[in-house]
Amino acid sequence: MRFWKAVGDVGFGLLWATVAIGPLAKLWKPARALLPWRRQLGIWFAIASSLHALLIFNGWARWSVSRFLGYEFIPQLGREARWEPGFGLANILGLTALFVGLLLAATSSDRAMRALRSSAWKFLHNGVYFVFYVGSIHALYFLFFHYTVSFHKNVPAPDWFRYWFLGMVSTIALLHVAAFVKTVRASQPEAIATA
Repeated sequence: MRFWKAVGDVGFGLLWATVAIGPLAKLWKPARALLPWRRQLGIWFAIASSLHALLIFNGWARWSVSRFLGYEFIPQLGREARWEPGFGLANILGLTALFVGLLLAATSSDRAMRALRSSAWKFLHNGVYFVFYVGSIHALYFLFFHYTVSFHKNVPAPDWFRYWFLGMVSTIALLHVAAFVKTVRASQPEAIATA
């Protein structure tokens, strides 16, 4: 396994933990003790993801935007051509998630919360769910679609992390649905009791 991929997996795990704490705390009171950890986990996610992106740009793309977007120079054609369909879009999604994650990390201080005021800060930091789902689409491509049978490359063995990844994404979706249902029920006790 390549180092850049391992760092990306660590970043995803940190993001997963960050996103899981909120709905888990709504569903299970003892989990509220974890709420203060969300900021630190989110900052570590941003650091790990930045390192992941740096390793990709430096090692694989070699600081070429074309390579980052999936284009390669093809000698037979005498020009660059898209070599990896889907690769560029997946990388753009990952970079978008990283930029939003860096914005969230930069505003993860009490000082930023005071400057933005509580409601604006909360609105901004709900962007973590955008980061999670866009980052999940990025990872989904590389875990399930990028390394498939192709005429121009050898296919490595399936990634061990892919089923853990599916479990992690499914867990977040289920936690959100369950927390939403609990919130709706708590806000409308008389309507549900008479229904």
